[in-house]
Amino acid sequence: MFCHSCGTQVGADLQFCPNCGQPLAAPNPFSSPAPVMWTPPVGVRATPGRWVGAGWEMVKADIGNYILMALVFLALISVVPVIIQGPLMAGFHIYCMKRILNRPAEFADLFKGFNFFVPALVASLLIGLFSFAGTLLCIIPGLVVAAMYNFTYLFIVDKRMDFWPAMQASHAVVKNDYFGFTMFLLLTALVNLLGLVCCIVGVLVTVPLTFAAITVAYKEIVGFDPRTETAL
Repeated sequence: MFCHSCGTQVGADLQFCPNCGQPLAAPNPFSSPAPVMWTPPVGVRATPGRWVGAGWEMVKADIGNYILMALVFLALISVVPVIIQGPLMAGFHIYCMKRILNRPAEFADLFKGFNFFVPALVASLLIGLFSFAGTLLCIIPGLVVAAMYNFTYLFIVDKRMDFWPAMQASHAVVKNDYFGFTMFLLLTALVNLLGLVCCIVGVLVTVPLTFAAITVAYKEIVGFDPRTETAL
């Protein structure tokens, strides 16, 4: 768990933070994973165009903050690749969740994914490994695998799941429509490719658009946990 005052990681058996001395009776709502029972949806069908369109409306309404977050996100993962990518992706989703729920969202939300550092890190490593292995089997399997785990970070943040249950939960959603969700992945990839073509700086818009679209899809299919909505 983490101290709700200074953010220091502390043992679950402590009553006071060894760093700042504050009591630990009221922990950060994002800090102590307590997974909930979740029933996978049945009969889900992907609607990539609508989700990307809704994501664009979100980004357009808050374009300045999204561009700033994308700039910092891309800069950090280029300097410290792999290690911080997962937590930063989780933080980006937290910001998008707040925007969907009309809660006050701020740039610092990008770093709240570090409250889930271990599961987000391990998830990013496994997803990268599985996707690479799938790509070696003729590219298409790699795309399907990547699509299978598109919602992993949202399950980690929203449902307080560890990395493997979150990956399984994401797969449980996507297996309803492998083709549709793979098309969703390809559409977001195409959007980011267009962002690169647009003098590269276009990715500062398309990267947030991708996170927003995935969060919109998750909200529609799975729904946010009431505890997370209260915490936000």
